[in-house]
Amino acid sequence: MVMQDGGAVDVRPGPDPGRAAPEHARAYRTAGAALAAYGGALTAWTVYGIIQGDGGVGDFFEGLFNPRASFFMWTLGPGEWALVVALLAVAVGALALRRVARTGALLLGWVILAQSAREIVGLCHAGYRQVYATEALGGWMLATRGLGLVAALVVVVSLPYAVERAAGGTETARAEARDGLRPAVTKRSCADTDSWWRRRLSRICGVLFLGMAALRIAWTVWGMSKERIDVGTYLRSALDGSTAGSVQLSHSSEFTTLSSVVVLLVLGVLAVRGDRDVRGALLVFAAVELYLTVRTVVLLTVTGFFGGPFVTGESTLSLVMTAYELAATTSVVVLATGRSFSAYGSYEERLSPPCAGGSRRSWPDGRAG
Repeated sequence: MVMQDGGAVDVRPGPDPGRAAPEHARAYRTAGAALAAYGGALTAWTVYGIIQGDGGVGDFFEGLFNPRASFFMWTLGPGEWALVVALLAVAVGALALRRVARTGALLLGWVILAQSAREIVGLCHAGYRQVYATEALGGWMLATRGLGLVAALVVVVSLPYAVERAAGGTETARAEARDGLRPAVTKRSCADTDSWWRRRLSRICGVLFLGMAALRIAWTVWGMSKERIDVGTYLRSALDGSTAGSVQLSHSSEFTTLSSVVVLLVLGVLAVRGDRDVRGALLVFAAVELYLTVRTVVLLTVTGFFGGPFVTGESTLSLVMTAYELAATTSVVVLATGRSFSAYGSYEERLSPPCAGGSRRSWPDGRAG
């Protein structure tokens, strides 16, 4: 920030635009601590699974990416491993008051809340409660579920209103007039250009997510018709924890598919609308999906799928779907990570006059968004 007062020049840096406002620090830190606590609990289960598993640490790391690895862990699955990393990464960002962590934390909070709701539905069945009672680690698993529910509630209650105040155009114009700044001389201000550029990248991410959602819906419907599974049975497997017949921290494939489709649709619509604040959620979910897609690619590789002919139309469609998801998730991760997408960057600072307006201070308010 450069301000002139007579002949003096103030070159003191302005506030970090990527950092939450001081009045939101408590909400960010509370949510970060809650996510870190739950992530730490799942990390403890991961360590326990490695110790109790049929392999060592090296086998575990191989199993992270190779689905055909001999290592087996009954407590957590690949989706939970990705969730652990996402929880800890977002928790660190929230504790550091990074604004990009806000929507990522809200996404994780709602996902964990959905997982908890599924388990609560299962606990309504006496037989499922009996399984918890007879399982040696049932009490610890139930306590972990309870911790997840508390963490999710803390996040979804504390963060929704921790939104930065946007600076209105009238207020900005008055401030510029008060500081003796010249009016804009360009037809389109650099702030408008910056906003347009961010909306464009956001819409690209949204379209990619909506495409993934459409593919998954079509694939799921086709699979249900092939296996002769009715909608009621599928939804019960997705929404009722007791259908698994055993106590575990991992979730059914039906719940994973249904929840991923819902998230893809919600984030896709928000991103297409040009909501800059969805960046953190896009980045977190795309990174998780990218990891799971890479595991699928590794599976296709080690099973020799790429070296053999496409025997059926099903295998061809599966490969096309995997290729699209790999390209889409990679693109969203790159776009959401890039500075051009950021709602906190200053486009004018990267341009030379006259677009930057010469001595006119035309950069957007760092607290906008």
